[in-house]
Amino acid sequence: MRPADIARVRRFARAVTAEVGALDSSFLGRGRPLGAARVLNAIGAGRTEIAEIRAYLDLDSGLMSRLLRSLEDEGLVATAPHPADARRRIASVTEAGQREFEAYEALSDARATALLERAPRADALLQAMDRVALVLGRDAITIVAADPVDAPARVCLAAYYAELAARFPGGFDVARSCDPEAGDMVRPRGAFLLAVADVLPVGCVGLKGWGGPEAEIKRLWIDPAARGLGLSKRLMHEAERVARELGIRMLRLDTNSALPEALMLYRGTGWVEIDRFNDDPYPDHFFEKAL
Repeated sequence: MRPADIARVRRFARAVTAEVGALDSSFLGRGRPLGAARVLNAIGAGRTEIAEIRAYLDLDSGLMSRLLRSLEDEGLVATAPHPADARRRIASVTEAGQREFEAYEALSDARATALLERAPRADALLQAMDRVALVLGRDAITIVAADPVDAPARVCLAAYYAELAARFPGGFDVARSCDPEAGDMVRPRGAFLLAVADVLPVGCVGLKGWGGPEAEIKRLWIDPAARGLGLSKRLMHEAERVARELGIRMLRLDTNSALPEALMLYRGTGWVEIDRFNDDPYPDHFFEKAL
């Protein structure tokens, strides 16, 4: 690695450290350092199991205990044994803790707004932030089941359709496509899966089933900022796992020549090219895979 590249990384780290107030003894002026504020934020946002919070923030058990104790001493957080397992502990915010959580949220939103307002190219800055956050947090990206009509799924699908419209020579109109019914992509027929990075969806894939031994893979999409991190393979692998769980033994899919990365993925992961099996006007390549 070139010394100049290392210097650029270190400059970036120093700038971020200063911008987020990582070294401040009173983060956002609320009287406690960033570590305690992050723990309070995690609990206020709905994370309750202490082990989960510790893993989410990548804290060792000793530091986690000290931060929790400081928040308890302030009357902001209460801890208790898990009702189903006394070996596990849960945390919750008190009324005072909820008020402090909301104050942090308002201040953090204001700081983010101010940063974007002073950026000469806010969209480019956001794209760079997305890429950095996803590369640094790639191991924490999770694959979860979702309802295809819920907002996070609709965000991914809208981005997918917009990308097809930009990449297909004749554009893309979802009304002309064989768009699967939402009910075909939820259990027990199928599934809709999201790749999620710290609450934000960054990819999706649908498993369209009819209750029989065959199903289709639909709507595989990865946020451009998350490409190259192996999420396509992870989503496809999970879709295949769910298909086996549902008793599906044969999967099919279609794609278009304008998506060469998709063709490369399918050809490199055991899919076999077959004849056309539908009348959708957009695809020109068709594949199947026996499970």
